[in-house]
Amino acid sequence: MNSAATKISTRGLNVFYGDKQALFDVNLDLRRNQVTALIGPSGCGKSTFIRCINRMNDVIEGCRVRGKVILDEEDIYCDDIDVVQLRARVGMVFQKPNPFPKSVYDNVAYGARIHGLADTPGELDEIVMTSLERAGLLDEVRDRLSDPGTGLSGGQQQRLCIARAIAVSPEVILMDEPCSSLDPIASARIEELIGELSENYTIVIVTHSMQQAARVSQRAAFFHLGAVVEEGETSRIFTDPSDERTRDYITGRFG
Repeated sequence: MNSAATKISTRGLNVFYGDKQALFDVNLDLRRNQVTALIGPSGCGKSTFIRCINRMNDVIEGCRVRGKVILDEEDIYCDDIDVVQLRARVGMVFQKPNPFPKSVYDNVAYGARIHGLADTPGELDEIVMTSLERAGLLDEVRDRLSDPGTGLSGGQQQRLCIARAIAVSPEVILMDEPCSSLDPIASARIEELIGELSENYTIVIVTHSMQQAARVSQRAAFFHLGAVVEEGETSRIFTDPSDERTRDYITGRFG
């Protein structure tokens, strides 16, 4: 399968919160080892969409999901899917950094311990160090592994959360506005990291920043009122959108 092959597909995806419909017949293909940016106004369904990909919507009372979400040709809403295993394959990084109230080391080791990925302390050390290195954080915390993760700066905390996500060897990383609470320097570091990680992971990022979407993604999908208006290569979406609503949003006429 080539690098541009589809990793995740949704077909006829509809989501309801009680009586309110949040997504309408979303058909979208997300490509392996590429960054796809989801753009659109607040409340248009972007976060709801990514929460379908790791079944985080399952924990929201009254939420119903209809349609298909296919991960590597398997429908993740089938009855026999192990949701815990699914969430190891599909990691998530949230808008606000949310390290556990544990040491830096234990934050990263947490998932590996839960999923039994290390048989010896040495193997666990290797997972933690490799994950911190991949998240671009190891040099900054090498002497602070036993310090609380909550004591790091905001940008460091977000990279710690990325290290925690990749420690369980996911295939997909979902990022819900990962830079919205960070300063420009920390945001630039996360953007750089996204580029590095996309060599090994399929990444889906929700962002309100058009500039960020243009910088980090190869493909983009524009959501409006719970539907995908258009999707395609980021460069085309930003320079020659086929739908007037996309053009209006990108040029700042609404949103």
